[in-house]
Amino acid sequence: MGTSVQVTPLSGVYNENPLSYLVSIDGFNFLIDCGWNDHFDPSLLQPLSKVASKIDAVLLSYGDMLHLGALPFAMKQFGLNAPVFSTEPVYRLGLLTMYDQSFSRKAVSEFDLFSLDDIDSAFQNFTRLTYSQNHHLSGKGEGIVIAPHVAGHLLGGTVWKITKDGEDVVYAVDFNHRKERHLNGTVLESFYRPAVLITDAYNALNSQPSRQQRDKQFLETILKTLEGGGNVLLPVDSAGRVLELLLILEQFWGQRFLNYPIFFLSYVSSSTIDYIKSFLEWMSDSIAKSFETSRDNAFLMKHVTLLISKDELDNASTGPKVVLASVASLEAGFSHDIFAEWAADVKNLVLFTERGQFGTLARMLQADPPPKAVKMTMSRRVPLVGDELIAYEEEQKRLKREEELKASLIKEEESKVSHGPDNNLSDPMVIDSGNTHSPLDVVGSRGSGHRDILIDGFVPPSTSVAPMFPFYENSLEWDEFGEVINPDDYVVQDEDMDQAAMHVGADIDGKLDEGSASLILDTKPSKVVSNELTVQVKCSLIYMDYEGRSDGRSIKSILTHVAPLKLVMVHGSAEATEHLKQHFLNIKNVQVYAPQIEETIDVTSDLCAYKVQLSEKLMSNVLFKKLGDYEVAWVDAEVGKTENGMLSLLPISSPAPPHKSVLVGDLKMADFKQFLASKGVQVEFAGGALRCGEYVTLRKVGNPSQKGGTSGTQQIIIEGPLCEDYYKIREYLYSQFYLL
Repeated sequence: MGTSVQVTPLSGVYNENPLSYLVSIDGFNFLIDCGWNDHFDPSLLQPLSKVASKIDAVLLSYGDMLHLGALPFAMKQFGLNAPVFSTEPVYRLGLLTMYDQSFSRKAVSEFDLFSLDDIDSAFQNFTRLTYSQNHHLSGKGEGIVIAPHVAGHLLGGTVWKITKDGEDVVYAVDFNHRKERHLNGTVLESFYRPAVLITDAYNALNSQPSRQQRDKQFLETILKTLEGGGNVLLPVDSAGRVLELLLILEQFWGQRFLNYPIFFLSYVSSSTIDYIKSFLEWMSDSIAKSFETSRDNAFLMKHVTLLISKDELDNASTGPKVVLASVASLEAGFSHDIFAEWAADVKNLVLFTERGQFGTLARMLQADPPPKAVKMTMSRRVPLVGDELIAYEEEQKRLKREEELKASLIKEEESKVSHGPDNNLSDPMVIDSGNTHSPLDVVGSRGSGHRDILIDGFVPPSTSVAPMFPFYENSLEWDEFGEVINPDDYVVQDEDMDQAAMHVGADIDGKLDEGSASLILDTKPSKVVSNELTVQVKCSLIYMDYEGRSDGRSIKSILTHVAPLKLVMVHGSAEATEHLKQHFLNIKNVQVYAPQIEETIDVTSDLCAYKVQLSEKLMSNVLFKKLGDYEVAWVDAEVGKTENGMLSLLPISSPAPPHKSVLVGDLKMADFKQFLASKGVQVEFAGGALRCGEYVTLRKVGNPSQKGGTSGTQQIIIEGPLCEDYYKIREYLYSQFYLL
């Protein structure tokens, strides 16, 4: 039997809810993605809470809320305590995304689902991998290899490949085949015939215009609004698709020499751009090449101003401007407040670049037709004053006294345990435990003048002769070489260094900028004041697709090319999921699954895999030939068993039958055309064939991934009269292969 594979969706099937899936491979449990929505609805995480303690490893594909938003909460509340694997950008930008969400919520509510400390704790257990890096698991996961591959969509976005015993399980959601300004397209098409492919149907019903047409419409719409005296609001994420939008605006402003201000407003805007500047190797080839040749960093932006507070925006230019503000759903953050201010002006424009999550204000405004008025809750924090402040301070004092009393009692118990009863005899400050006088009796016998040093909340040790402040002597261990030390006390952990350099608002050197530092250090007593208001929506509302996902036609083409043995559909509306499912049910040799929440499906391969041992006697007679970086050989053997019962390949008892010569290699006609040209042969493509000289034609027939996913045979046919050119071209053709 093949490798055992089970898939259990925990969230995000037959709907557009956050993504979270349990994938078990031979008993090793992967949690792939751990998303949450902008409503922070705990009910969505109920399936995760049931299996969190059984998770052996977590794989994260993107650094946004839908893919990792529930990680801090799950580790805090559900006992999720497994190593987490991601790329470096997903780790860094995911952390900043969670910081921005936390700040946005705490600014308008008593948000207590997770704290900054919970976020830091969740991100301490990460292992960061580079693209195509094979990571071999150990222990329970022995024999399993995981590797991240380019997915597009977001910086560091990952297609995960999990390999066990030669069988591949591929997880590819939200991928994008298109090359963008700051990202390369996915490499999913390079995979062929994986045992299992888990993918989404989110965009299965959507089609997209060309990039040039979309960008032209996007920029003309913004410019028209600005020239008409209006402001433009783009609700965006914290550190994801906003990067593509910033580059588009930056380049257009530079080409047109425009003076309208552009603001990027989020609690972590400066930190985000600082980190992005150091991630150029993760970006598109054009950005990396530009930096290598001219040291030009695309994110050293001249026309975009980074802001971290609404006050900075209010104090900026009063004329027409473009503001990219988080959060994209308009449920909280700066975008929520700016929309409330700008919506009533017909000259303004709110430009959505991604579909809002279900139930959010952004999704409501994207309806056709949009509402003419919406009810919004406006909240803000105000400092406590008067009686409220006095009551708060008294409560804090009471809590502090209780904590001090509890800490004192704990230390006293620890001291008794560490010193033991025999230590009392040698300590002049401690009386015999058999003394029948109470501490206060002793004080009374020496006069009442000592009583005033007993303060509220201080409890003297029960063995003290007189009132005294607690003193605890550290007991040191000694051996023949001196004091015993713990080497771990002097080691600076990598995680600690990362956290120190990565705190909110920190630049690359780990320094806090003034605005972010004030957000963290502001501990003034405050409360949230809210009021309901009805906002008249008179501004323009437009949606343009800048989500960075492949459209329906491309998804079908890519999945057909990959031709998985078993296809698992997740994440997408019920209509989109059924549409894509029916499309592939009509294709032979593909088994299609679309499970429900908490429904476990068994997608174990139907193939049988065996481990065999190559005997020394067999290998001594094998002749290897060099094939690029590898060595290959024909092996003629028969199956036997070793003494311990393991299958083994043994030399055959009779003479081996002859075999035909085989040309090994994968010829690309475009490369061969260049090779022939370098040899002085006149060559050109004509009618799908390669015409070489005057008489000879080369034609490639067949495709290794034919329609329907069946494997085909590739043949190269050489046509022409038997002449000198024919034999010369054939010799050149043979030189492109290895003869075995």
